[in-house]
Amino acid sequence: MYAVKSTLPEQDLKVVGEALQGALVDLVDLSLVAKQIHWTVVGPRFRTIHLQLDDVVDTARQYSDTVAERASALGLPPDGRVGTVASDSGIEHVVDGWQQDVDAVATMTTALGTVVARMRERMGAVGKVDPVTEDVFIGLTGDLEKHHWMFQAEHKQ
Repeated sequence: MYAVKSTLPEQDLKVVGEALQGALVDLVDLSLVAKQIHWTVVGPRFRTIHLQLDDVVDTARQYSDTVAERASALGLPPDGRVGTVASDSGIEHVVDGWQQDVDAVATMTTALGTVVARMRERMGAVGKVDPVTEDVFIGLTGDLEKHHWMFQAEHKQ
């Protein structure tokens, strides 16, 4: 049963719904991972990385709301529950305890790279059937790529 009826054909709605749900899960997990690292990062670059992580959290939370509301507008109930996020996220497990600044940067670089790659796949899938959702993914992916670039620039080789 749909509380809201979409104007998209059923097959297109399925594609868009899967992409939006996957994006929501990755964004919720990204915000949690970044906040966890924000609380536990230590080292000489603590302050810079600490503040940079808050920027990622803000982006992920803003877009998770945008993505969830897009799904709702199409008549699809978004699912951001902890069990769903834990089982469906593409982000690797974050280590327990304190993280040295260089390790925190590496973890975030990997997490952002994973999420960006998955967003690009979703962008490609929805672009064929719903340019409105594609537009959401374009802005989102651009912002995530900016964060990815900034963490890569922090990464010591």
